[in-house]
Amino acid sequence: MGTTEPDDAAAYLMATSPESLDLLCATARKMAELCGIGRAEAVARINHQWEGLDLSGEYELILHEDEYYWALRIYYSDVLDWRPEADRSSWTPRPAPPAGSKCWTV
Repeated sequence: MGTTEPDDAAAYLMATSPESLDLLCATARKMAELCGIGRAEAVARINHQWEGLDLSGEYELILHEDEYYWALRIYYSDVLDWRPEADRSSWTPRPAPPAGSKCWTV
């Protein structure tokens, strides 16, 4: 996946393990890359998706998928084609969390 920044844990509104934090950070980077959004929006979308959950366990279910899967699953209402080269231009993004929401931490 990738490396985390020292303040990354504070950006997320859920308890994490080192492994789940790495996945969240990698997912935010992948979502920004694939969906053309900034890191702040990607983190806000992840927070909205999993706010309040405890992702600090050793065998968290989210760890069974990679950042590519979670980036698409969180950003789009429906993932119509999992291939990296899929044309996503007609897919419908989920609405971003509202401005001023506590999900916006970055």
